[in-house]
Amino acid sequence: MALIGPSPTHFIHAKDNVPPMLKKIAFCAALLLPLTVHAQEAKKINNAEDLNWSVQASWPVPAKPIDIVQSLDNKKVFILTADAKVYIFTPDGTQLGVLPVDPHVSAIDIAARGETLYLVNSKTNTYSAIDISFSQKIDIVGAPVRGKVDAPVTLVLFSDFECPWCGKLEPVLAELLAKNPDKLRIVFKHMPLPMHSFAEPAALAAIAAQKQGKFWEMHDILFQTTNWTPNTIDEAAVRIGLNMDKFRADLTSPEVQAQLAKDRSDALAADVNATPSIFINSKPAKDRSLQNLQKMVNEALGSAGGAK
Repeated sequence: MALIGPSPTHFIHAKDNVPPMLKKIAFCAALLLPLTVHAQEAKKINNAEDLNWSVQASWPVPAKPIDIVQSLDNKKVFILTADAKVYIFTPDGTQLGVLPVDPHVSAIDIAARGETLYLVNSKTNTYSAIDISFSQKIDIVGAPVRGKVDAPVTLVLFSDFECPWCGKLEPVLAELLAKNPDKLRIVFKHMPLPMHSFAEPAALAAIAAQKQGKFWEMHDILFQTTNWTPNTIDEAAVRIGLNMDKFRADLTSPEVQAQLAKDRSDALAADVNATPSIFINSKPAKDRSLQNLQKMVNEALGSAGGAK
């Protein structure tokens, strides 16, 4: 065992004129020095006045816990239990879902936001990655709709007019709607991102244009814009023939501001943190390719009893 402090040999080999008793005292002091230091450190660590703590949450788990992990955004808690299940909770104990797993799964981990669950099986020596998502009920009252209003499949899009990925998705959605003219409706929800300086003014302009029945005309022009300037929005309004006095008044009206605020609130409630984000009949679409979106439309039609 290593000792902290002067080496005992330093005292043993001291000058010959040091009395033996003093040598013994010095040797014992060297041995006691680290014990004294450790005792002082332990006293400080265990001093109740230095430790501040409080219970943030406490709730029962349905079965004996084996492993636990929490998402980095502090929105989801995953608990592996002895009944071969992974229970998913909010940090306050609200149960979000239950995933059955193999009885020999012995450890779990997750991606940063809980979008992927990782499992380790101690019997089969296997690793598995499982995609995790939650269906979301999104309020679409008052939102602009493209396609058949009463179509059996609803695609909700959270988008940003200045987002380049949103612009690239538009032709895909147009083709998807063309393939499903009587089966699909596309609902647009605004989510202007803070890093895009023109995104919020563009969203307000589109809502103001909606007040004059020309949302989709404004939508199309804004997504065609590649060089944003302070004049872009007014120029777009003129091009689609808006009443400019009404348009400018609506841009700052409480009603238009409230509609944008509601879309942002709906995005937050649906756990949306990026654009574009798509939900087809409440189910999130991570793969935004035409092939996958069509597959999801077909599945939604099948589950609703419609023809594929």
